[in-house]
Amino acid sequence: MENISIKATKRDVLGRKTALDLRRQDQIPSVLYGGKDIVHLYAHAFEFKKIVFTPNVYIIDLDVDGTVYKCILQDAQYHPVTDKMIHADFLEVNETKPVSIKVPVKLTGVSEGVKQGGKLIQKMRTLKVKGLVKNLPDVLDIDVTKLGLGQTIKIEKLAFPNLDILESKSAVVCVVNATRGTKDAAAAPAPAAAAPAAKK
Repeated sequence: MENISIKATKRDVLGRKTALDLRRQDQIPSVLYGGKDIVHLYAHAFEFKKIVFTPNVYIIDLDVDGTVYKCILQDAQYHPVTDKMIHADFLEVNETKPVSIKVPVKLTGVSEGVKQGGKLIQKMRTLKVKGLVKNLPDVLDIDVTKLGLGQTIKIEKLAFPNLDILESKSAVVCVVNATRGTKDAAAAPAPAAAAPAAKK
């Protein structure tokens, strides 16, 4: 999984008023969990564009006043009206401790159902998985080549090396739906057999 760096500053003064003052300056109050101590910090909203406005997931090198923590973005909160980020939670990670994270899903191949005129619908864009940092992929590739018309791929049918999938086994990742054209073709009567030619 790719690494990305974010620069931040430690928060020495906490409280609602201080948080509001920071947000007015486009600074995002944040907290880092998972390590020896909880670290309160803030970073400019520009820094978060690297990790929020993208489908990719990163291991983050969080530089807080020169001290670098390896972490992931665990959660983000947004203003209900403006949709601006107002808070972020980071989770510190290390090489020996498994971490739970959502990883993007990439469907590969052209399914048999699509070749028959169906439409491939992706129901889940990410899957929550658990594994060591070194085993976390950038994307989870799922081959749909053999997926026929009306068929689905569920979590219970999936497996990824060195990862545990933390989703309901009955959840549908993708499905090939029949289109109007395929339904009409299925409902159309079979052509009548040609009458045998009369003997002369």
